[in-house]
Amino acid sequence: MSGFFSRLKQGLSRSTQKLNAALNHRFLDESALEDLEDALIAADLGPAVAARVIAGFRTSRFGRNVTTEEIQETLATEIARVLEPVAIPFEPDFSHRPHVCLVVGVNGVGKTTTIGKMSKWFRDQGKSVMMVAGDTFRAAAVEQLQVWGERTGAPVIAGKPGGDAAGLAFEGIKRARETGTDIVFVDTAGRLHNKGALMEELAKIIRVMKKFDDTAPHSVLLVLDATTGQNAIEQVRVFREMVNVTGLVVTKLDGSARGGIVVALAEAFKLPVHLVGVGEQVEDLRPFSARDYARGLVGGSGDLAARLVEGETEAR
Repeated sequence: MSGFFSRLKQGLSRSTQKLNAALNHRFLDESALEDLEDALIAADLGPAVAARVIAGFRTSRFGRNVTTEEIQETLATEIARVLEPVAIPFEPDFSHRPHVCLVVGVNGVGKTTTIGKMSKWFRDQGKSVMMVAGDTFRAAAVEQLQVWGERTGAPVIAGKPGGDAAGLAFEGIKRARETGTDIVFVDTAGRLHNKGALMEELAKIIRVMKKFDDTAPHSVLLVLDATTGQNAIEQVRVFREMVNVTGLVVTKLDGSARGGIVVALAEAFKLPVHLVGVGEQVEDLRPFSARDYARGLVGGSGDLAARLVEGETEAR
């Protein structure tokens, strides 16, 4: 078992316990199916995925005794089927120099930490990176980026508290172009309680970017906190109204009993899920793997679930 899969499985353990509480060896009558559907929805897999799983059981196993392992295998297959099309690595297009990556999300989801970790990866790959501290209303966010800048040797463009984020983005992209920097990460505020002002600020940042490159921003990553459960779906809807979200990063899975939310997000929006996070260290943010996630969330016999998921993948 790989180191990251171990952390992922451990991080998802609360979600797994919540889900598997209803997956006992049992006779599948209507009452049992209702209990199972309730458990799937409570684990935040979403009603559509839950309904498909239950429909499958009703068709193939209704009126039969089934083992916990059979239910886990069926769930692992269905979860991987939903997740596989969205498990897409984050691969900047370096034909744009700089590749401009705008990072959005509500306050507290881990945007700044995500930028720091991604900057570290690209620096380790020999890419030049610049970070723009565009969340000017949170001094802690600016300080965090500056720490990451020192750690990675990447310059950080920062201004006065409460300053103009679009002006900082302008300065960052200008400097990045002058120095031939490969990628610029632009942090942003996330004050959803004032949606109108936030929408205006993001629109202004994007207008400024397009003065340098009418294709920018080249990536817009929406960072979501898994512990918020179904509220993450509303956040995707709101941010898609403001900006053209190109991919998702899901953080804090290690503190969540709602790990199924990634499945619900994939079902609802079909947006790429680039990265998932299960802790504070750089190595705790990794590219998203549908198979590992399905195995980690369902738990139980990982080898059997993995074989089943791999078989499903090969069959397609």
